[in-house]
Amino acid sequence: MVWQVLNANRAPDNRRYTKNFLIVAPGLIVYDRLLDAFMGKERDGKRDFSISDLSIFQELFIPDAYRDEVFRFVQGAVCPKEDIGRKVTAGGIVAISNWHVLSDESEDESEVDIEAPGTAADPKAVVQSILPLTPGTSQGNDLNVLNRRFERGGILAYLKDLPSLMVFNDEAHHIHDFKREGEVTEVEWQKSLNLIAEPKGSAFVQVDFSATPYNEVGTGKNARKSYFPHIVVDFDLKTAMRAALVKSLVLDKRSEIGALSHADLDYKAGRDENGNPILSEGQRIMLRAGLTKLRKLEAEFATLDPEKHPKMLVVCEDTTVTPLVDEFMRGEGLADDDVLRVDSNRKGELKVEEWKYLRERLFDVDRHKAPRVIVSVLMLREGFDVNNICVIVPLRASSAGILLEQTIGRGLRLMWRGNEYDDIKRENRQLIRAGQTPSNMIDILSIVEHPAFQSFYDELIQEGLAAESDDEDDQNTSSTGDLISVGLRAGFEAYDFAIPFVLRDEIEELEETRIDPTKLEAFGSFSLDQLKSQIGQGEKFHSEDVQARTRFGDYRVQGGVMTATGYNDYLARITRRITEAVTLTSTTKSSRDFANATKFPYIQINRAELAEGIDGFIRNHLFKKRLDPLVDENWRVLLIDPVTEHIIKVWARSILEAEDTVIVAGAEVTHRRLSEVPKLAMRESSSIAADKAIYFRLPYPSRNGGLEQAFIETCDRDASVEAFCKINEQKHTFARLRYIKEDGLPAFYSPDFFVRAVGSIYLVETKAQGQLTSPNVLRKRKAAVAWCDRINGLPAEQRSGCDWHYVLLGEETFYSWRDKGGSVGDLLAYAKLRPVQDQTQARFAF
Repeated sequence: MVWQVLNANRAPDNRRYTKNFLIVAPGLIVYDRLLDAFMGKERDGKRDFSISDLSIFQELFIPDAYRDEVFRFVQGAVCPKEDIGRKVTAGGIVAISNWHVLSDESEDESEVDIEAPGTAADPKAVVQSILPLTPGTSQGNDLNVLNRRFERGGILAYLKDLPSLMVFNDEAHHIHDFKREGEVTEVEWQKSLNLIAEPKGSAFVQVDFSATPYNEVGTGKNARKSYFPHIVVDFDLKTAMRAALVKSLVLDKRSEIGALSHADLDYKAGRDENGNPILSEGQRIMLRAGLTKLRKLEAEFATLDPEKHPKMLVVCEDTTVTPLVDEFMRGEGLADDDVLRVDSNRKGELKVEEWKYLRERLFDVDRHKAPRVIVSVLMLREGFDVNNICVIVPLRASSAGILLEQTIGRGLRLMWRGNEYDDIKRENRQLIRAGQTPSNMIDILSIVEHPAFQSFYDELIQEGLAAESDDEDDQNTSSTGDLISVGLRAGFEAYDFAIPFVLRDEIEELEETRIDPTKLEAFGSFSLDQLKSQIGQGEKFHSEDVQARTRFGDYRVQGGVMTATGYNDYLARITRRITEAVTLTSTTKSSRDFANATKFPYIQINRAELAEGIDGFIRNHLFKKRLDPLVDENWRVLLIDPVTEHIIKVWARSILEAEDTVIVAGAEVTHRRLSEVPKLAMRESSSIAADKAIYFRLPYPSRNGGLEQAFIETCDRDASVEAFCKINEQKHTFARLRYIKEDGLPAFYSPDFFVRAVGSIYLVETKAQGQLTSPNVLRKRKAAVAWCDRINGLPAEQRSGCDWHYVLLGEETFYSWRDKGGSVGDLLAYAKLRPVQDQTQARFAF
């Protein structure tokens, strides 16, 4: 969409590009998620664009130079379904709707029953032909229903009339053809899109998105997936799991479940002696198993990060079971706010009133401790995208792969993001591939699955993409492994770093000055009476005096002043003369010089104020006495060349002198401190205690981290080092530089360490010897050195009283210097890089 908008702005007549978009969702959940993505989440009845997906992930989607352009378009063009065709948008539209808006309007009118002549008429049909609307809401003739049906037709007509359109179908497996009685039939959703596309020809594009782009055909051993024929890219669940883009999957095999008989393992709720539905024993055990896992995760995750709140999702067989689960959870000690019930009918839809109440709580579950458990039937199988679902208890029987995959998908989003968790998650995947139970629960999704449907997961287990755990694993395994949370030490201020951010460089500014006409030099060569005696009346001046060559010389004025026909005209012309060519102080310069000067006007604003000042000067100060230029044609004395030259000279000089009155505006600088991040998560086995850092311990990579570990140890015991810190690029997001990669794309770069030693602060990047000359390392070096050079131009008090330098420290240099007993301060002073001339990349991201 971004690519289309940017190209359409630059090639508006090219039919390959459009600024008209329709995004179609299958239901309320996905529809509201799309509104969140483009308009921001709704809180207290209002949407905030700054928390929209497009704004939050702008670095991923939009290059720097085009962000304002894209944001302006989106904020002015997005239309919820109720505004389509009504809202006035400028230069395009992003219409967001669920499929219901596109249904019921595309029946083929040619498909009518043909009856033989003489057939007896149906009395009911006769009445309906006269009165097409039957009274009563039971027939669908409620006024609200009829109004919505009318509006739907208007929306389709509006979309059909657009000259071009690009359609994005989310969860597009709903739109695929289906078979009925052996005949392939299009769903109403696609029928409407076909009608919209018909008049557009090649100016219509439809893009379908689905995580399950297939239909399931056959049963039992003959079951297979029939993939859609128009697949361009298929990045399936297995690929995402291998790439570590989603949580790892673990099946929770509880001993209590394994001990149940087949009769007790029935998913379906039972009935009591009064015929009321009750949970089966198997359902109760599975819920307790999930709750036990949830409580363990809650207790152990809180020690690592109190802001992480794991959740459990319970998927029920139908809406008669959800209140039973709700009641059961309360019986197990959960409070009312701890359980969020999302009921839906057979179509997977809620009433609008009910949905408004639930929507805000549902999409913000990651941010709050409650609710802890979410109970639903089918409604949350699509579009419910939160990060903190860690336990899923499926209480519905289904052998359909699509439904099971959708259920799992609700909990696959990563909860723990950042390089501090990469090592421990990598170890988990290695254990799973080896058929072993993970050593912790960091980004692990636990499925308390029914044994009857184990076959669905067998393929994932065989491919090393899922594992199994049991009760003993829970008892012997910590949910967080050896991850620990390390906070700030007492007196951390002595080891903190204040990073300067230059919001505005030091600049020279013109001081606002006013030219005082009373202080300008008066014309003193001749008195006003002497000048009057030298000019004629009316047009005689032009025909006689100029020809006679008076003592003032040739009166020709190439700047156009001598052609003035009145005082106001003279004032306008001399003002223009001064403002357009202030450096030409002689009116008798050649016309070519004047024409060349006026190509680049010296002053383009405040001409009215300048004309007012010149008028006041002429009337009150030019001749040291008051002059009324409109009496007895006194203004004609101004046409004499020396008078005009004097006016131009004194005003031009005043304007030029005003430019010399400058004030220096100091650089505007703010600071960000590393201590703004109060805690860091790290592995105890891949971290080391440090006495000169703001944190008790500092981490290093568990793989190939020997150089960083040695550097931390050396800095901590070296007397020349006053303070140092390892930068966490996921947490210290303000301590990063922008640079241009070798492929020309902008990127961010964080140095490994900040070190303060011997009156200087060093940005230190440790590298293996073979990596020192890689193209991107050289580009990072250029950006970092230029940034340091810029910071060193600030006053000392704005840069912590230290000079800032960048050091690219090779492995061989470090070990050689350390082994010879050299100090870190001397090493960094020796290895610091000098400033470069080109500072185009010198900019810290803030």
